[in-house]
Amino acid sequence: MKQTSSTKTSFLKTLGPGFLLAGAAIGVSHLVQATRAGADYGFLLLWVLVLACVTKYPFLEFGPRYAAATGDHLISGYRKMGKFPYWSFIIITIGSMFIIQAAVTIVTAGLAERLFGMGWSSFTWSFVIIGICIALLLIGKYPALDRTMKLIVSVLGLATLTAVILAFGDGRLENAITMTPPDVWNKAGIAFIISFMGWMPIPLDASVWHSIWTKEKAIGNKRRTTIKEAFADFNVGYLAAAFIGLLFFFMGALIMFGSGISFSGNGVEFSGQLIDLYGKTLGDWSKPIIAVAAFIAMFSTTLAVTDAFPRVISEVFNERAEDNDPNSKWKNYRISVFLIPCLSLLILFFFTASFTVLIDFATALSFLSAPFLGWFNYRLVTGKYMPAENRPGKPYRIFSVICFIILIIFNIIYLSTFF
Repeated sequence: MKQTSSTKTSFLKTLGPGFLLAGAAIGVSHLVQATRAGADYGFLLLWVLVLACVTKYPFLEFGPRYAAATGDHLISGYRKMGKFPYWSFIIITIGSMFIIQAAVTIVTAGLAERLFGMGWSSFTWSFVIIGICIALLLIGKYPALDRTMKLIVSVLGLATLTAVILAFGDGRLENAITMTPPDVWNKAGIAFIISFMGWMPIPLDASVWHSIWTKEKAIGNKRRTTIKEAFADFNVGYLAAAFIGLLFFFMGALIMFGSGISFSGNGVEFSGQLIDLYGKTLGDWSKPIIAVAAFIAMFSTTLAVTDAFPRVISEVFNERAEDNDPNSKWKNYRISVFLIPCLSLLILFFFTASFTVLIDFATALSFLSAPFLGWFNYRLVTGKYMPAENRPGKPYRIFSVICFIILIIFNIIYLSTFF
């Protein structure tokens, strides 16, 4: 009995990076893209959501697997593989991090205005939110981030599941199924499919974040996370993110599809429409609760992203330093945690009025880079830098290659359609 209790305690102590992954995932891809997919196309794009979650699974799982097996993160692995993987990752990160930071922050800003009603602009709210995130990260560091995310993911998941169940029971399913969806095989439709897949449930960059968080968790626990523990933790977070993405998709399809109402391109108005979805299903009493839950979900995403990119940049500099000084890494983190959000605010200053365009661009960029990161991760965990006993088995390798091919095919479809 004592051994079982000890095992449970040990497992619970290793949980954390998976919830951070879920917290980072349950944001723009869910509240915005998944809800828009259901609202604009009904159930037509359900296969896109499932395909995105399935094809990204192995490449995201390789991050914590590598960290647990080697005690290091993927950036270190990329560098060992050679200049091309290492510098490709750096270029992809620098090319997307400011836009990703801007996109998640502006959605959070819209929800903040809807919730608090201060009459502030989205840019002003973005400035305030980023300031709070920076303060929390510099004061609370990783442990605070770890603890908060478990509660946030659980609360939002329960609220959304309740809303979807009530929507199914309200006779809306038949209407959503019988109504003819618009054509998706045109430029606008294909562009949306790619942007939808880009962040559903999360960009492949997150495999690197997850490997860093896994390493940080091991440092906090004062022992290396086992492969079994890393795998279980990843599955808890990833499956939660995928399931909640499905719930938001159903919300859009059941409540907004065929209503004649389309989502606004303004962040504040969009947030109001999103909260009204819940109000129509659960009743007006639910709006304040859902407003809080949605804001917290987006705030958690912004917080996770505000932490992730500076952590990546500090690890990149640390990899290149000869002395591997922890104080130097913390200094680089502090500089990056100010610099990246400040540059993202400049983007927001010019694109606040058309945030859906900004999000579509950012998500498409993430999807186009996915095959590169996926292949790097696959080569790393199946190659000589991964302990032989921790490499994926043959069936899993075949599955990973099939997923990689699917990502390539969709990239070709997108590029051939637009270029």
